[in-house]
Amino acid sequence: MTETLDTPEKRRSALRTMVLIREFENHVRDRFADNEIPGFVHLSQGQEAVAVGVCTALSRDDYITSTHRAHGHSLAKGLEPDRLLAELYGKAEGHCGGRGGSMHVADLDEGMLGAQPIVGASVPLGTGAGITAQLSDADWMATAFCGDGSVAAGQVHEAINLAATWQLPVVFVVENNQYSEGMVFDEQHNVEDVAEMASAYGIPGEIVDGQDVTAVNETMRAARERALDGDGPTLIEAKTYRYRGHFEGDEQPYRSQEEVEDWRENRDPIDNYRERLAAAGELTDEEFEAIRTEVKAVMADAVEFARNADEPAPEAAYDDVFVEEAPEIDAFRERMAADGDNGGVGL
Repeated sequence: MTETLDTPEKRRSALRTMVLIREFENHVRDRFADNEIPGFVHLSQGQEAVAVGVCTALSRDDYITSTHRAHGHSLAKGLEPDRLLAELYGKAEGHCGGRGGSMHVADLDEGMLGAQPIVGASVPLGTGAGITAQLSDADWMATAFCGDGSVAAGQVHEAINLAATWQLPVVFVVENNQYSEGMVFDEQHNVEDVAEMASAYGIPGEIVDGQDVTAVNETMRAARERALDGDGPTLIEAKTYRYRGHFEGDEQPYRSQEEVEDWRENRDPIDNYRERLAAAGELTDEEFEAIRTEVKAVMADAVEFARNADEPAPEAAYDDVFVEEAPEIDAFRERMAADGDNGGVGL
């Protein structure tokens, strides 16, 4: 069932998930710096309220598509931190058997259709899921996360236009963290707000404070209800901010450290929500520390799980490539198993 954050227990649960996302990415940051995690990683620290606010408004049967900055969305949708971290480590116990890594994680059982490293690719994928839902008269809907940089891509507009024209059960959530990869928003767009673009397609465009998990949840619930009622998509622009660079190692010449610290000190989604719950008498300092302690223990276990998990067998590279495998694939797999490498066969 979807959740309205209308009880102290649900609000504390939302806070706990935001803390989990933050702690997960702290470990990803540190383990990547220690060369334990291969490839590249893109962190969403500062944007936790968007992931949690949206995903708490969804049912387990609803689907999401995500971007290259997908850890928060994945955890908020229900993926397990130990298996998610194992995926980043490239281990067989990861959600994709170690073959996806940070930017390609997916778990269909949890409604995560996949992270998309191609900027804007999450949007047509979400529209495609909406077509499936409409044609099968399903009682679920799709949500496509994307960033402010992606809305300049042609396939994004094509997908939103199709979803609007066919009134598909899709919600488009634009996480406007103001810098895309490394350019200030108003230097790449000729509108003040992404939500203005919705009028071109005749659908609602909603602006929400992406640092306020309650506001995001309420906005998403209304959009989801509209989608399932057959009234078509909504474009939600969540105004948010990322504390880390576009990628780990980004020197960030496009902004000042003073600006980042100002957001951390004054607009942090976790600190502000914790203070709100404390002011309402729903959370003591001891209870918050208990949440942090429990989350730290979960992540300590996740790190050990990921470190000790099995490496995937080389021949597993051919798993799940085809629905019906071509005969030569079996030969390639057998050769890789025998040689312990690709045997000179290009993958």
